[in-house]
This record gives sequence, C-alpha cells and structure tokens, in this order.
Amino acid sequence: MKFDVAIIGGGVVGLAILRRLALGGVSAVLLEKGADILSGASKGNSALLHTGFDAPPGSLELACMRAGYAEYLEIRERLNLPLVVTGGLVVAWNDAEAAQLPAILAQAHRNGVTDAVKLDPATLYSREPHLAPGALGAVLVPGEHVIDAWSAPLAYALQALAHGASIRRGCEVLGGERRGDVWMLATSQGELRVPVVINGAGLYGDRVEGIARTPPFSIRPRKGQFVVFDKTAWPLVNAIVLPVPTERTKGVLVCRTAYGNVLAGPTAEEVDEREAPTVDQAALEALVQKARALVPALAGHGVNAVYAGLRPATESKEYRIEALADRGWITVAGIRSTGLTGSLGIASHVAALYARDFGSLRETSAPIWTPVPNLCETRERPWQAADPGEIVCHCEMVTRHEIDAALSGPLPAGDLGGLKRRTRCMMGRCQGFYCSWRVTQLASGRLADLPAEPLPA
Repeated sequence: MKFDVAIIGGGVVGLAILRRLALGGVSAVLLEKGADILSGASKGNSALLHTGFDAPPGSLELACMRAGYAEYLEIRERLNLPLVVTGGLVVAWNDAEAAQLPAILAQAHRNGVTDAVKLDPATLYSREPHLAPGALGAVLVPGEHVIDAWSAPLAYALQALAHGASIRRGCEVLGGERRGDVWMLATSQGELRVPVVINGAGLYGDRVEGIARTPPFSIRPRKGQFVVFDKTAWPLVNAIVLPVPTERTKGVLVCRTAYGNVLAGPTAEEVDEREAPTVDQAALEALVQKARALVPALAGHGVNAVYAGLRPATESKEYRIEALADRGWITVAGIRSTGLTGSLGIASHVAALYARDFGSLRETSAPIWTPVPNLCETRERPWQAADPGEIVCHCEMVTRHEIDAALSGPLPAGDLGGLKRRTRCMMGRCQGFYCSWRVTQLASGRLADLPAEPLPA
C-alpha cells in the first residue's frame, strides 16, 4: 500500500497527528516500535487537561494547548471521553509565594484564561476544607480539569483507522535515506517508501531526527515519579492543588484521578534512561510526606500504586516543531508535560505545515466517530449494568466483557500494558495479585508478553 506520510511514534501526539491527517484525506501510516501504542512517554503522566494559564505568553505551546483544549471539549462526547470537573488552585504557603500570586493571575489573563481569580484564605478553605492550615491564598483556575490519559489517544487512533489510516506496531525505524522525492525508511518490518516523514518519536526524537539532518536538539529525559492513594482518599481533595512554580519545575501537585484515586507528583529529575523509568523509595516517601503535609488527612489512607513517567525534554522549554520543505520532513519534538492537552492543537498545526509545504487536505464532511469504553469512575461503567457477567478484576471492577473487547477490534491490545490501559485490570489495590492468573488465562496467546498457549481452565 502506498502512503503519503509516515509518522514515527505512537504516543498521544503521533496518534493525534495521524487522526488529523486521516480526517483530511491524507493516506498515513504510523510506525511504533513498541508492541502497543502509548509504549513511551505518553503512558505515564498526571492526566490533566490544561488551560495554558501558566504557559509562556505568545508561544506555540500556548496556541497548541488552547486549540487542543477547545477541540477536546468539542469532540469528547462523540468519542465518549471523560471530563472530571475540578478546577485548579495555585496555593501560596508563605509570604514569598503569596507575593507571586498577582503575577500568576496576570499571566493567566494575558493568556486568555480570563475566569481565573484570586482567592483569600477563607474562600480557599471553603473550597478545600482538608488542606493543611496556614495557606495565605490561591489563584483559582476554573478550567483546569482531570481526564483519562489513555482513552483519548486510543479514540484518536480508532478514528484515524476508521478513516483509512494504518498503524504498524512492533515496527522500529532503523534508518532512512532520501532518494529524490521519496524517503526509503528501513524498519524492523521491511523497507517503506514514503514522500513525507513526521518525527513524533518522543524520547527518541533526537535519534530519529538524525535520519534527516544533524539534530538541532538533544532529548534530555526528565523523570517524574508519582504515588497513587487509595480510593478512600477521593473526598479529601476537590480541585487540582498546585504549588507556586519555580524556574525549574511546576512542583508537586495533589489531585483526583479519573479512576477514583488521589494522585501526588511528579518529581522532576533529569536522567539518562529512556525506557522503563524506575522509581526509588526515597523519592516516593518524600512524595507521600509532601502530599500529607498539604492534606494531613491523607495520613489515614494507604498508597495504592506508584509509577514513573519520562518527559522528552530538550535544551529549550519550547516545542520544537518545524517543516523541512526540501527534505519531506516535519519535526515534532520537545513536547513535555503539556503534550496530552496540546496534542490535538499540535496535530492541527502540523496539518497546516503539511498543507503549506507538501500537499492539500480534503476535510471530510461526515467524520466517523469511534467512541471508546468508559474507564472513568465518575460515569457509569459496565460492572454497574443489570447483568455485567463475570467480574475478573475486583479491585477495579473490570468485567470479562471489557477484557474480551480490548483483545479484539481494529486495534486490540498488543501487550499486557496495553490491556491494562484499555481496561484498568490489575491496576487496583492488589496490583494483580488476585486477578493476574485469570487475566493471563483470558489473554494468553493474544499478547506479545504472555505465553503463546492459553493457560488451562
């Protein structure tokens, strides 16, 4: 099959670009070296929908975030994507931080987030009664919300497939050569000839960029570790509680998750690792103590899970998005913590670059909508139906029907991590201790990292 474009990288940004090009009538293929989508940076983040209130004014990042935010709200119901309405609170705990609140508010207004307001301590505590005493005030950003970081990119992928796009998993790009007007990409699944390549390789973006040119940037992975408190902690936090940021980091936040837990994190550590980020006990204990200092009642609730994510940072805080018109190449790199929100806006920006330099888009007048199963705890889930059938994972209340559905269809789970992200199985309090045998029995022979033969009944 001939393609107009190859997108390298199956994270949320690559999938959003695939969707946007497919909706524009462009024949596109996405190449992901992992066994499933979201195998890299996109699988571990704080799952927030950002307004851009604190983004650099006038930046491409802000423009993409605002466009992405608006499009997510526009399409989410047709794709069955959740929105946990929380708002965000930037809380000041000392005089120096309180002195920064007017500037934070002014930047929010300058960035178009005009509903942001300053709260006095009494109003703050009326909204967040479980906060530790001593807060001096806050900036409220009503539009900051919690979403499901896994369902959104899956929906983008499915809609792209419905419009003729292709996704090749387990397809690592090994090199490439430009011959005339065509790229000859060497991949682990054979050679691919394609006129235009989009580098959305995330944590490996600098190495992939080396195919087209000497990279003008280097990826410097930044690790963020998180702790997830038990579902019993949910009533203790209403908003996304944010610290006053520093020059280096936005700091540790505490918020609800779409899955009914309370999250604390991330740390900000520059590391060399690009795969399988590790967690360390000291950092996790510090996060727990920080969260309990902010919300003392969390001391009565245990930690459900821990995880770490990697952000593909570069030397610059700015997005690195550029079209090389004479090389048939578009670079999409340096997309850090705002990538989930910005992905749809980034996709529109990349589509505009493609239309300017490489070929026209023919927008469909009747898009096909591909709603995904609901994983959000604030909406009805399959186990609540009159006849849900077998409950396989009791911690997260995942049914056999959900697991079977995730293992079939146009983009079935490719590995155990992909199955977890599609269903929440094995991600609850016992972390799979009780349900892993049954999950493996159902999924063996169908996932890359499970036995080829199904387990006996």
